[in-house]
Amino acid sequence: MEGKSAINPKKVLFASLIGSTIEFYDFFLYGTVASLVFNKLYFPNDDPFISLLIAYASFGVTFFIRPVGGLIFSHMGDKFGRKNTLVISLLMMGISTVGIGLLPTYNTIGLAAPILLILLRLVQGIALGGEWGGAVLLAVESAPKEKRGYYGSFPAMGIPLGMLLGTFSVSLMSKLPEASFLAWGWRIPFILSAVLVAVGIWIRKGLGETAAFEVEKEKGNVVKVPLFETLRYHWKAVLISLGAKCVEVGPFYIFSTFFIAYATGTLGFSRTTALNVVSVATVVTIICIPLMGKLSDKIGRKLVFMLGAAGLALFSVPYFYLLSFKSVFLTTLVSVIALGILWSAIASIIGTMFTEMFSTNVGYTGITLGYQTGSALFGGTAPMIATVLLSAYHNSWVPLAIFICALCIASLISAMFIRNSKKDSQTLSGVALPLNKADI
Repeated sequence: MEGKSAINPKKVLFASLIGSTIEFYDFFLYGTVASLVFNKLYFPNDDPFISLLIAYASFGVTFFIRPVGGLIFSHMGDKFGRKNTLVISLLMMGISTVGIGLLPTYNTIGLAAPILLILLRLVQGIALGGEWGGAVLLAVESAPKEKRGYYGSFPAMGIPLGMLLGTFSVSLMSKLPEASFLAWGWRIPFILSAVLVAVGIWIRKGLGETAAFEVEKEKGNVVKVPLFETLRYHWKAVLISLGAKCVEVGPFYIFSTFFIAYATGTLGFSRTTALNVVSVATVVTIICIPLMGKLSDKIGRKLVFMLGAAGLALFSVPYFYLLSFKSVFLTTLVSVIALGILWSAIASIIGTMFTEMFSTNVGYTGITLGYQTGSALFGGTAPMIATVLLSAYHNSWVPLAIFICALCIASLISAMFIRNSKKDSQTLSGVALPLNKADI
């Protein structure tokens, strides 16, 4: 394709990366601060366990609104194009994040504080629900067939990059005295999000539409209600993607969000040490994701995914066992292995793998349904389930390992029904016909 729909591939990669990074920075910033600040300033309770659980609930409730945001934005994306939906989602995320940074505490405005906090968090969820699918499609639909895995890994890099920026900013602010950190220090990373969002919107506004979408539009293949089309012809793919999502989202929030509370509360590490461990593991993740994407272009998405899921299942017990030694070195090592290497094999290719399961004209809706519903069921609940298990079994880590292992097995079973993407002769570039409705 040439003309107005032709866009620079390198610019697409950068745009999908920077937008995804900013969205996840805003989103994970909340998760990082939830167990350090919000349980004290917005959900005060005489029982610290209850405060922490409520703070995690406010983190998790957003995941259940993400499918709603996904459906809204995916409908617009499949009917009107990918670009504008991504600009709107980024703007919504920025406004809600800055709003959280300016929000008065419970001691200042009472019950209105936690209510407004949750409302702003829900806006974040709606925005993120529309971001991921569009960013993946922007990258994959602009990729040469032999580099889909590599291109699709760039939006995935936005997840650990966003978390790294969020973790680093909170870690930096946490060096302040406790009183200063709780009074104003934690707000700075939220407010500075406005600068990042402005840069992201400027970059995305300069993009054209993807060639694959323009081809569908010119052929008259744009459907009236993408959701109905998806559920009619691609319901098997939706179920498979829902199951495959278990291992990508559940363990991630155990290794990142829950880990911070576990490391500071159970293992006895300082807040800064816990945040630094996550940061080191995240740097390794960022390095490994594009490498795993390239690997999937050579041996297939399905094989890379299953190797990562099987590796996480086998490593779940060693992970918690070595954490129990309360050694900073061992804690960093297992975090690097779990989050940096094994999880990156899954996260790097899950977007591309999902994209190849749906026709282009319902691609946004298809990948969003499974991904965001899976995030709600297995991601938002993971820190809460882990917290409850830890309390119910008197700080024993065994149920936590079993929980992670169960999520991995569920995804392995789902992945068995995915065709090997390396053998797929279709292309999303607009050169060949779009994927068939018999997608599985």
